[in-house]
Amino acid sequence: MKTTVPKTNSIEKRWYLIDAQGQILGRMASQIATLLRGKHRPQYTPHLDLGDHVVVINADKIKVTGRKLSKKFYTRYTGYPGGLRKIVYEKVMKNRPEKILFHAVKGMLPKNRLGRKMIKKLRIYSGREHPHQAQKPEILPESLRRL
Repeated sequence: MKTTVPKTNSIEKRWYLIDAQGQILGRMASQIATLLRGKHRPQYTPHLDLGDHVVVINADKIKVTGRKLSKKFYTRYTGYPGGLRKIVYEKVMKNRPEKILFHAVKGMLPKNRLGRKMIKKLRIYSGREHPHQAQKPEILPESLRRL
């Protein structure tokens, strides 16, 4: 019996809409990463991009557990000596809430060309409005919520 490798152009890419209101950051990020990679499909192949498009709304209403609101930091380095910059989660959430979810999902994808291609299928919006009505995104079904 031979292993069949699916053709990427034969797979129909779906659009899913996820409401982030009241959901926990890490749990939701892992679900989104699974959808972007295509691991929910029976034809999943690690070296192919078989994932779907994901639109997330209400990113500003995401929750974190514990004391992460004041204890979690996002760091970056400027490239100069002493150039380590730390920003508290609470401040990032107030200024750019989309960046938090993007950062969490990106960390769960492969660190190569394929991962960079997958992350482009994620669209995050802080409010209820999104410009993707033409794609007719489906609300994420209950069967895919517990992946």
